[in-house]
Amino acid sequence: MLNLGYPHKAIDYVEIDVKSVRTYNALYDHLHQPQSVVGWNLKPDILVHGSPCQDFSRAGTRLGGNDEDKTRSSLMWETIRIIENMGVWKPKVVIWENVKGVLAKDMIHNFKKYFVEMERLGYTSNYEVLDSREFGIPQKRERVFVVSMLNGHWFDFSTLKGRPMRNVSEFLETDVDDKYTIKSPSMLSAINKQNGFGGGLKPIEDYSWTITTKQNRCPNSGIVPIGNGQYRLLTELECWRLMGFDDEDYYKVANEHPTRGNTTNGTLYKQAGNSIVVQVLEAIFEEVLKIIEEEIVC
Repeated sequence: MLNLGYPHKAIDYVEIDVKSVRTYNALYDHLHQPQSVVGWNLKPDILVHGSPCQDFSRAGTRLGGNDEDKTRSSLMWETIRIIENMGVWKPKVVIWENVKGVLAKDMIHNFKKYFVEMERLGYTSNYEVLDSREFGIPQKRERVFVVSMLNGHWFDFSTLKGRPMRNVSEFLETDVDDKYTIKSPSMLSAINKQNGFGGGLKPIEDYSWTITTKQNRCPNSGIVPIGNGQYRLLTELECWRLMGFDDEDYYKVANEHPTRGNTTNGTLYKQAGNSIVVQVLEAIFEEVLKIIEEEIVC
């Protein structure tokens, strides 16, 4: 919203993780406190939610998102309850983001149920799998986005403005500490083996792989060749850049969560991996706001 230049007010931010709330407050100069989404009740015009992905993800537990199972991913159903509790008044737009795993044959029943529940509440929903590379960011990050709108509006994902993918070299640092150099025998032996959640480390060429919450593992988001047959991990700053954040925002957060000693910073990696690519969300907001403005004029 800030980058798009639209006047707006963020009326609340709902997050139970203390460090994530500290990050949000550092970025936006707010004073939010950690809180659970369970039982939350306010009235925004646009409601954005993204339930934890671990129970849908191929890299996670695959426990699913059934409401009765009370997994982390089942928090998606809290959004339904939140809207129900609002009564007659409802958000004009609801946006949900998650991993492609929600479309897998053993998970898609919940995805379809979500559409049915949103229709019951008066929303018309549409979804698309969007890849960050289509919006200028050299990261292979495919995520499912669902946009649900009131008053019979149908969100057309084909109207989103894409951008040519930038060169990954623009996102990489030139002077990187030796602590990022891969020295573990197990990781060295995994280089150039099968990439994916089955294992393996793949050198970054044109783009990184999906930015995850940890880098010092197999698989990760890709490794950077540094010459003489050596490779290094992506730095925390590079991961934030590959999520679409600018350096100013990164350093605000890094000051809030300083690195201790000669180690990497797990908090900064985790929060990058759990975020949504800025440019993808901006493209969606730009089209959503056009629809809202047209409705006001009419």
